[in-house]
Amino acid sequence: MYRSHSCGDLRDSHINTEVTLAGWVQKSRDKGFMIWVDLRDRYGITQLIFDEERTPATMMEKAKSLGREFVIQVTGIVIERESKNNNIATGAIEVLVSQLEILNAAKLPPFTIEDKTDGGEDIRMKYRYLDIRRNPVKDSLIFRHKVTMEVRKYLSNQAFIEVETPYLIKSTPEGARDFVVPSRMNEGQFYALPQSPQTFKQLLMVGGMDKYFQIVKCFRDEDLRADRQPEFTQIDCEMAFVEQEDILNIFEGLTRHLLKEINGVEVDKFPRMLFDDAMRLYGNDKPDIRFGMEFGELNEVTQHKDFGVFNNSELVVGIAVPGGNTYTRKQIDNIIKWVKRPQVGALGMVYCRVNEDGTFKSSVDKFYNQEDLAKWAEVTGAKPGDLICILSGETNKVRTQLSALRMHLAEELGLRKPNEFAPLWVIDFPLLELDEETGHYHAMHHPFTSPKPGQLELLDTDPGAVKANAYDLVLNGNEIGGGSIRIHDKQMQATMLRHLGFSEEDAKAQFGFLMDAFEYGAPPHGGLAFGLDRLVAILGGQETIRDFIAFPKNNSGRDVMIDAPAFIDNEQLKELSLKLNIQK
Repeated sequence: MYRSHSCGDLRDSHINTEVTLAGWVQKSRDKGFMIWVDLRDRYGITQLIFDEERTPATMMEKAKSLGREFVIQVTGIVIERESKNNNIATGAIEVLVSQLEILNAAKLPPFTIEDKTDGGEDIRMKYRYLDIRRNPVKDSLIFRHKVTMEVRKYLSNQAFIEVETPYLIKSTPEGARDFVVPSRMNEGQFYALPQSPQTFKQLLMVGGMDKYFQIVKCFRDEDLRADRQPEFTQIDCEMAFVEQEDILNIFEGLTRHLLKEINGVEVDKFPRMLFDDAMRLYGNDKPDIRFGMEFGELNEVTQHKDFGVFNNSELVVGIAVPGGNTYTRKQIDNIIKWVKRPQVGALGMVYCRVNEDGTFKSSVDKFYNQEDLAKWAEVTGAKPGDLICILSGETNKVRTQLSALRMHLAEELGLRKPNEFAPLWVIDFPLLELDEETGHYHAMHHPFTSPKPGQLELLDTDPGAVKANAYDLVLNGNEIGGGSIRIHDKQMQATMLRHLGFSEEDAKAQFGFLMDAFEYGAPPHGGLAFGLDRLVAILGGQETIRDFIAFPKNNSGRDVMIDAPAFIDNEQLKELSLKLNIQK
């Protein structure tokens, strides 16, 4: 037995007890006649003491040799600590060591294994196994475990069955590139890693499983944006004989359960917002509703004056920044520079100060009088002391730009509080999305999403107007889950695929197995998948998912710790019937 207790167990009730501990040396302090060593494991830190009056000389020498991160085992008597440390749970005691064994010496780590480390992100990613020893990362992984356990508990209590689906599947178009895996036994053929278990969970519904869930890895070979991973984890769920309302109620319940059990927060309201309203009021389909700053569309009160910038714009839209009239001219200039960055792409910004006395001061006073500016304040909901920020241009672009500004200013103003939780359902998404480059429509969610009842006929006349029977769950400005009622009829699925540009032959080759299954009594069904990584991060008060993943990839999709992806040797390529053709 390497240990009788963990390094977080011992209290003053253990005084005069002999114990055996094992762990890593956090640090040591050598006063010559006395040595203190902080011993760390997953559970905490215990202070060890070596005293030349009570410790043999050979053991004192051995204790002097201990370096940071040495793995050791000690046996000793728990004694009262003279100088108590109220910052740690074991701070009332220490262990007077009678036996010391060095289980493994350690090189000096490339960064300090402490909460506030001197290691940059790149070096910590390279030595991730050392980074995991630090409390922030360790605690994040333990937190993830707790969330996952509560998910399993809730869904199991709701009669869901956890079923594993394959990782080696057939490549099917679902929105992103597949990661492909060559098959040695089937020369020239490839598996794909699943972007989601979509078709399999639908087949489970055909199989009568009724309520399915799985905590599952998914893979998408797409260009990585900030805080994205090429492999990620979903809480994947599907239900048969349900309508949209049934699904929303079940997963509101899961979200309430997690917020209560994990965060101690009771949430009653899950408001619902149409996709079109989300875009109009917030400029994106995952609005953070913990604060205001809703968009005010200003075309009617800004155009037909002499200001050509507004007159020539498809949309003029603004937000009222609470207390923003206190911004200096330099601060406002910095905001203008921020929206003109390439990442945002605005050409400029018009602003209007709302003074405490009810007057207005605008950057375009030459074109607009006080009565005009009062209408701006009315439309945007601006109050005395606020600042109105206005952007203009092509509708979709300017909404995206103003949405980015809204979030940026809210962050600066401290309005995005991590201990406040505001869930929101966004519903009635467009079924199809127009690709402006190709002029073709593609599925906004995936090809198996059902249109809203009664709208199927519109696919032939006005495909852009068709609404999907789809829904996203948003928490604090992040999409944490999304799903839809699925198509369960072969003819409707064939019609959908035809409108997405699939020939009859292509549809059969790609999805024939699913459409054949629909002919054997497929029930109405639908589901939802939570992004576990994002959900855990938000519940943990963060928006960066990386620390909640044990071994994440960097922004280039590389694992710098094991140096992957990597080339394989020619013998393996030959076995797989592959030949490289790398263009340089």
